[in-house]
Amino acid sequence: MSPTRLDLTMRLVRALGLLDAPGVSVVGTAPASDEVLGLVHDPAYVAAVHAASEHGVENPALGLGTEDDPVFAGMHEAAARILSGSYEAAGAVWAGRALHAVNIAGGMHHAQRGAASGFCIYNDAAAAVRRLLDDGAERVAYVDLDAHHGDGVEQAFWDDPRVLTVSVHQSGATLFPGTGHATDTGGPGAAGTAVNVALPRRTDGARWLRAVDAVVPPVLRAFRPQVVVSQHGCDAHGHDPLSDLDVDVDAQRTAVRWVHGLAHELADGRWVALGGGGYSVTSVVPYAWSNVVAEVVHAPVAPSTPVPAAWRDHISAVAHRETPELMGDGDVEFSAWDKGYDPEDEVDRAVVATRKAVFPLLGLDAHFD
Repeated sequence: MSPTRLDLTMRLVRALGLLDAPGVSVVGTAPASDEVLGLVHDPAYVAAVHAASEHGVENPALGLGTEDDPVFAGMHEAAARILSGSYEAAGAVWAGRALHAVNIAGGMHHAQRGAASGFCIYNDAAAAVRRLLDDGAERVAYVDLDAHHGDGVEQAFWDDPRVLTVSVHQSGATLFPGTGHATDTGGPGAAGTAVNVALPRRTDGARWLRAVDAVVPPVLRAFRPQVVVSQHGCDAHGHDPLSDLDVDVDAQRTAVRWVHGLAHELADGRWVALGGGGYSVTSVVPYAWSNVVAEVVHAPVAPSTPVPAAWRDHISAVAHRETPELMGDGDVEFSAWDKGYDPEDEVDRAVVATRKAVFPLLGLDAHFD
């Protein structure tokens, strides 16, 4: 979670000229106030983060001072600034000041209402959704493509029929946080508004795209969101040390394009994109997130685009590593779901489990929609 991820990404974004696209504004934000944090976190937890940040007080019962979430000076300000970025981005999109917005520092989807979890202190993704609801949105879709289940966001809106949470992730049977099963479909007041695709280890880019295609577009079309919030953790990549998936940058780029298209198709283009996990800091994260930024600013980068030499030289100087010379290898071919189901394939079985569990709750046919 080193800020190096963000620095290298933004250096590549600038080197590709993406911030020079027409209509693009880069804005900063102050740390969120305790009042704003209180929209998605318990006041007692916010106070504990303050104590950890300002006085080094550990509170393992609240996830503060653990291996995943160690205490450090300034942690409150850093986490509150991340949350503020996503909160303000959501407000700008709903108000029409921006069609799309992106906060690559965001996507801290594991933070719970009363505890830190999985490297996440404050849940900016939940705050973005909450801002949209408070500003008047009646249907918000949250799409999470991180390798890990978006448990904190799902839990925050578990019983809220106004929010559809969709998470495509490695199965909780084999990966943190151990949740996100196909049969988890929302609370009593919101059945069908939690959608989980729990994939087996070693799922590659083509099979991952097949799973995304089989579930995400149909459930979003059934829900008809007025705005889309998406989380683009890139830790599903085969080089990432914290998951067992094998989803290359090209497949991830395709999925970002699909989410972008769905926002235009269903939500008049209203789209807030966030970062998330991703721990292959030089060879994956900057490439994957530059593609996210490129989609947001309507300037997609072709896989055949050479990586700017100055950026590659910087990586060589600071990390002593070689990096790919092109932005990708080309589009990933995959078999669409309507081509047929293979009961012997683990990914297909995972998709069927999700479709059977949730599609009927959304008025969809699990076999034909």
